[in-house]
Amino acid sequence: MIALLVLALIAGLIAFSKREAILKTVIEKAVRKARNSYQLNLTINNPRFEGLRSVAFSDISIVPENRDSLLYINDLHVGIQLLPLLSGDLKIANIQIKEGKINLVKRDSVRNYDFLFRKKEKDSTQKSTRADLAELANKLLNQALDKIPENMSLNNFEVHIRHDDDQLKLYTTSATIEDGALKSNILINNLESNWHIDGKVDPDERQLDFKLYASGKKVELPVIEKKLGLKLNFDTLYTSLKEAKRSGDSFKIYTYCAVKNLLLNHPKIAANNIIVPSGAIDANFMIGENYVGLDSSSVIYLNNVKANPYIKYTLSPTKIYELKLRTEKLDAQELFNSFPVGLFESLEGIQVAGQLQYSMDFYLDSKRPDSVRFNSSLKKTDFGILKWGKTNLEKINNTFVYTPYEYGKPMRDITIGPGNPDYVPLNQISPYLRNAVLTAEDPSFFSHRGFVEKAFTRSIATNFKEKAFKRGGSTISMQLVKNVFLNRQKTMARKIEEILIVWLIENNNVSSKQRMFEVYLNLIEWGPNVYGIGEAARHYFAKHPSDLTLGESIFLANIVPRPKKGLYFFEGDGSLRTSMRGYFKLIGGLMAQRGFTARDTSAYGFYSVRLKESLRRGTPVDTTAIDSLMEGEEEPVIIEGEEAGNFFTRLFGKKKPDTVHVSQVNKLKGIKDSVKSPADLRRERREQRRKEKLLRESGG
Repeated sequence: MIALLVLALIAGLIAFSKREAILKTVIEKAVRKARNSYQLNLTINNPRFEGLRSVAFSDISIVPENRDSLLYINDLHVGIQLLPLLSGDLKIANIQIKEGKINLVKRDSVRNYDFLFRKKEKDSTQKSTRADLAELANKLLNQALDKIPENMSLNNFEVHIRHDDDQLKLYTTSATIEDGALKSNILINNLESNWHIDGKVDPDERQLDFKLYASGKKVELPVIEKKLGLKLNFDTLYTSLKEAKRSGDSFKIYTYCAVKNLLLNHPKIAANNIIVPSGAIDANFMIGENYVGLDSSSVIYLNNVKANPYIKYTLSPTKIYELKLRTEKLDAQELFNSFPVGLFESLEGIQVAGQLQYSMDFYLDSKRPDSVRFNSSLKKTDFGILKWGKTNLEKINNTFVYTPYEYGKPMRDITIGPGNPDYVPLNQISPYLRNAVLTAEDPSFFSHRGFVEKAFTRSIATNFKEKAFKRGGSTISMQLVKNVFLNRQKTMARKIEEILIVWLIENNNVSSKQRMFEVYLNLIEWGPNVYGIGEAARHYFAKHPSDLTLGESIFLANIVPRPKKGLYFFEGDGSLRTSMRGYFKLIGGLMAQRGFTARDTSAYGFYSVRLKESLRRGTPVDTTAIDSLMEGEEEPVIIEGEEAGNFFTRLFGKKKPDTVHVSQVNKLKGIKDSVKSPADLRRERREQRRKEKLLRESGG
């Protein structure tokens, strides 16, 4: 043993005496590797040792070949910890930088940091092995913590980010770490703002604690708003790493993050500014061999309300998505008060009593999407509504004015009540129409409480398999709330607000089912500028709603999801296209199963439906028999609103027009009514898929 120590000491003395030569060799090797492996021109001048454990360099530069300069440091001093070095670990003891710049440039598709994303060529002789995510996370965290120095002095250092015409400059006049205390001063875009990152660091104990704030104003980055359309600012952001450790086969990281006076604005999130006065999360991450997630011990804080989230993403052998959210019993008023300002406008100022408890459970196996699990419940205890806020939800029980919008512009005011001659009480609407709409849109409307979880799960499964939003899960209650109480902007906030309002109405006896269904039939759109069943019956058939036949009712039920396309389903003489016959058999058959009509072998009134004469186009009838159903987006003959954009974008790739007449579309598409086109054949296939879908939903 003594001999080994003597040999090690002699080797150390020799290495110490040759250290300058060794340093030079190491630098030359680094320069060659940078050039050969990454096409970087690395220059380091005047490398030298300072004392036993410090190295100094001057004029360091990195310039990628045929790219803008990436990095320059005028003067760099680095000290390392000796004891960890003996075991092969490189830990930085101190670092000092005087004057430097990192320059990240992207022009068109050319970046001067492309080498960071260059994949290494794989050795064909090596077998690929799946990485243990827990082990990888532990290793990466250790490497990051090892690079945090015990002491640091950073002066006059700039990070300049340029992406085409956008740029961001962060200039650090001073950043120091002394005895674990971090202090910094960062100028944003030449005195546009003055940021500070302060805190404490203890990498040996795996503990970090930072806060970010700006002098005299909010922290904000206009470049994010310009690039992403996201307006974001806040007073102070706190974040900390409390603990990181291996626990069995998993690696756990315990963190905390909080924000004061956060403001968000994005057209996909909400129509207005969303303000969160106080929000925080104890985020306890769990990382296993093949999964990452957020443990259920995590806690979300929103003002005075707490909730426990659980998120897990399993990568192999199949991708599995899991999400849970739980709360204890909460004071109902505190829950409503905790909603961020601007998120749910209709509910602002509402006063309630009692307690509420929420739970949600979601599970999706990517290999078995049809077995998706989704459960959501908001349980109440002695809950009651004391006073309405900005919007009185009870207005649905009385006469009110409804204003439909197209492209954000009001169409006209429609009185929903006896003052409107086209308003029709529920008992004066044909039972055929009422039952056809219920069968097609929401068969369990009179028994559910606003939501049908089975429909939600089917929607999730379908959209996941199609990799696009192909199917919704809205009930009649949700459609009604969307029209009566909310703007038509498609945002995340509006959808959540819709769900909350439906729950309030359906679970607190705000309105009866009969009244809700009556209002629904009297205000939904049935065609271009055709609103309510009174207008619809007159528009298509010159009838009062009480006189609608079974066939006319099934037709009208068919166009509820696609009101702009109503006239498309008719031939030139006013009869229905034969492609509709399968839909009539299906809906009529379902109505017969429920006792709403008698069994019928002649397609439940299909052959008796005739469009009123003034709307007929006078073209020949296609006598070819087709027995199928429609699904998805049909290619329209009448195109307005959103449909115009879909068709003309596909056709020309140009901005959508406001309105296109039937004859114009047929002329552009080259359709002859008496001949089946390729589009007709595609519709037939879609119709058959829809038939199968409706059969599944009905339990047939």
